[in-house]
Amino acid sequence: MSEADDARLVRETLGGNLRAFEALIDRYQKPVYNVAYRITGDAADAEDVAQSAFLKAFERLRSFNPKFKFFSWLYRITINEALNTEKKRHHHDVLDESAFAGQGTEEHVDRDGLVQRGIQRLTPDYRAVVVLRHFEDLSYEEIGKTLGLPVKTVKSRLFSARTILRKLLTQEGLTLE
Repeated sequence: MSEADDARLVRETLGGNLRAFEALIDRYQKPVYNVAYRITGDAADAEDVAQSAFLKAFERLRSFNPKFKFFSWLYRITINEALNTEKKRHHHDVLDESAFAGQGTEEHVDRDGLVQRGIQRLTPDYRAVVVLRHFEDLSYEEIGKTLGLPVKTVKSRLFSARTILRKLLTQEGLTLE
């Protein structure tokens, strides 16, 4: 499916064809869930975020500007929902310093799991840029459009997030190349 297909499906949905929106859900369900999971770190929360994002997209479909990509618009909704979920969950919480306790460099430690836990320790703003850049392969420009940020801010947040993540993982004995 292409951007033109997305635009057609949006028009059809606005015309009353609910099956057209189902096609958009089918197309984007996995990437929406994946970005929600990378930000929340919890499967149940990611499912809730994905469902909420699609519901908001449907409710606000008339406000969608077809000059832009539907995909980017939906991602922005998803990221906002995921960040809101994180803020509710961690409202005034202090990071659990025991999350990495005893992990060290023992052979049973799963490197990917350790990196994922490190990402979860980043602030939601830093986590969002890391997820979009390294897991969703978006360009700086696409991240900026998705998050409503200037490219310079995206680059700055990404640099800071990488620095913090590198420090967290180095403290646990994991070196990044």
